[in-house]
Amino acid sequence: MKTSSIFVVFALVGCAAIASPSPQMLIQPPKSPLDLQHLAVADQAIMMADQAKVIQKHQQEDAANLEKAKQQQAAMVATQNRMIQNAGAPQQQQQQQQQLMKLQSVGKLLGLIGALSFAAPSEAFYLPGLAPHNYKTGDTIALNVNSLTPSMNAQQKLESVMSYDFYDSRFHFCVPEGGPQSVHESLGSILFGNRIFSSRFDIAMKRDDTCRLLCSNTIPKEDASFVADRISEGYNYNWLFDGLPAAQLRRDSRTDEDFYSMGFGLGSVISHGEQKAIHNHYDFEIQYHTVDERRYRVVGVLVTPSSRKTVLGADSKVDCGSNEPMIISEQGDNNVVYTYSVKWSPSDKSWATRWDNYLHVLDPKIHWFSLINSIVIVIFLTGMVALILMRTLRKDISRYNSEDVEDLQEDLGWKLVHGDVFREPSRKQLLSVLVGSGYQLFFMALSTMIFALLGFLSPSNRGSLATAMLVLQMLFGFAGGYKSSHTYHTLKGKNMKYNVIITCLFVPGVVISVLIFLNMFLIANGSSSAVPVGAFFGVIALWFIISIPLTLLGAYFGYRKKPIEHPTRTNQIPRQIPNKPWYLHPLPSALMGGILAFGSIFIELYFIMTSIWFHKLYYVFGFLFLVFIILVITCAEVSILMTYFHLSVEDYNWWWHSFFTSGASAFYVLLYSIFFYFTRLHLVNFTSAVLYFGWSFVISFLFFVLTGTIGFTASYWFVRKIYKSIKID
Repeated sequence: MKTSSIFVVFALVGCAAIASPSPQMLIQPPKSPLDLQHLAVADQAIMMADQAKVIQKHQQEDAANLEKAKQQQAAMVATQNRMIQNAGAPQQQQQQQQQLMKLQSVGKLLGLIGALSFAAPSEAFYLPGLAPHNYKTGDTIALNVNSLTPSMNAQQKLESVMSYDFYDSRFHFCVPEGGPQSVHESLGSILFGNRIFSSRFDIAMKRDDTCRLLCSNTIPKEDASFVADRISEGYNYNWLFDGLPAAQLRRDSRTDEDFYSMGFGLGSVISHGEQKAIHNHYDFEIQYHTVDERRYRVVGVLVTPSSRKTVLGADSKVDCGSNEPMIISEQGDNNVVYTYSVKWSPSDKSWATRWDNYLHVLDPKIHWFSLINSIVIVIFLTGMVALILMRTLRKDISRYNSEDVEDLQEDLGWKLVHGDVFREPSRKQLLSVLVGSGYQLFFMALSTMIFALLGFLSPSNRGSLATAMLVLQMLFGFAGGYKSSHTYHTLKGKNMKYNVIITCLFVPGVVISVLIFLNMFLIANGSSSAVPVGAFFGVIALWFIISIPLTLLGAYFGYRKKPIEHPTRTNQIPRQIPNKPWYLHPLPSALMGGILAFGSIFIELYFIMTSIWFHKLYYVFGFLFLVFIILVITCAEVSILMTYFHLSVEDYNWWWHSFFTSGASAFYVLLYSIFFYFTRLHLVNFTSAVLYFGWSFVISFLFFVLTGTIGFTASYWFVRKIYKSIKID
């Protein structure tokens, strides 16, 4: 009766966590962590200036010390000569020579230090991707083009998840002379579909241009429908200028504030969707900050696109004054003239704060309310669970350790299964592999968020987040191999070699297999999101060269470590498990436990999914770290509570129950992905749907391994703790 009452309260509060306000009207996360980042950048600038002063001071001191050492050396040589002439003793000569050699060594050391000091950089240190670039008047600044990505259409729905190369032959955009040059990108940036190339634009610092011709191309009839479909699906240009994304100025209707929306439309739909007009004229407004009389920095790039039916004259002159849009006709060829204008505007905005307008928050009050509400509910629930569990458990331990034999004989509870509670579980090899892989994912996620909180993963450094996750996942293969081998050894596994091989291949193999499957769809549709062959083999090489050897090394040390000693011995004959309530059967208990873990993260999950599929920047790693800590605590406490319920009804098969109790939250993540698909997306082709659900499966699978490992680890500690605290006859 006591167990059922606790379980009812647990289920009601878990449902209340899910019923918190929905954040579907929100697009961007809050701004507070960004303010902290800006303060950190400002502090860094001050520290850099101080560092430059210290370096200069050390250079002067080292130069003075070097000159002083030379003078001392000359004086010592003169003294030696006088002493040799006066004394002439061999022993004195030997001592004088030793002193001379010491002085020469000191002089050389000081000279080396002085040379290194003079060779030190005179400018301050910057993190990768954060160093400003100074330009002089007339300096050419490259404008690079990235892949075209889908965005919300006129009905505020996303119709596709595939991106296309800017120089896809079906678009017929302007190609620079000599062909486009690829811009070096990180592995993570390539895996996320970034394909950055040079462009034909000719833009110079503080040089205004009006109606300048870019090129004139013809879109043939066979490609006109492709371009028209991309316009109707709301595809965006993504251009980069001095590391800043070209943005379009928009106004927040709630706060009446202007902000920069990254990217701008390929075209527009007019006449109730019957005609598609391509944007072929671009008005640039580039903001610059004056460093001194000769140096300037780019701090903002705004683009206002428009569709104009411009006619190219015989003398290659153009007139951008046409108000007639450039309609893409699917019945014939389309001659498109591309033009642009540039206007430079001075700005008081500093280089350190130039990302502020890009990271705008839409109605942050609702987000704060929803996030705090969920956190309060989860903290209250976990506190209540801990209180109930500790009071009940303390009472049980005191009763089991009492001398009242009659009371103990009438009692039914978890002490009665002390001879079976550590009996080896079924499929212990698979359990060990999942636990080891979960440890690897846990340390990867934790380390990535710590690096992001420290400011190493700047939004200006594209792909840095994905690259960090990939590299850390490889490096923490040691932790995965160590924990898998040690767990398997503790469970008295015999086939250690096979266990190590499965640990190296199982979870990465599942992810890479899905990646290959999805990549075939992308290649068939000509999408730039398809992983290139070189990048794919690069990932495989990292896997075999770094991850697998580290996993083998960790497995070696894990097997050599002494197995965990259990506080009770296991009986030879298994105890029969009595009938238990319906809610403690595997499926209901897992679903009830998983809903609470999901309730602690589902609001932040909305912003993460919006960032992934709508190509928005996600930068609130402070909130993400807080949610991650809450998730870990929730998974641990829920798994411990459900394990206690199972042991109280004499069900000693807690190993897999503890893993599935917290791991079942991945099932709700998958359900939420389906809900997100029907409410926020309107994918019109089969390939986009396959991509969406394929990646949703990968995310849910990895989340299952991570949360299941947290629950198993907490329950394993709990079971050993409680059976160690009682007297066993």
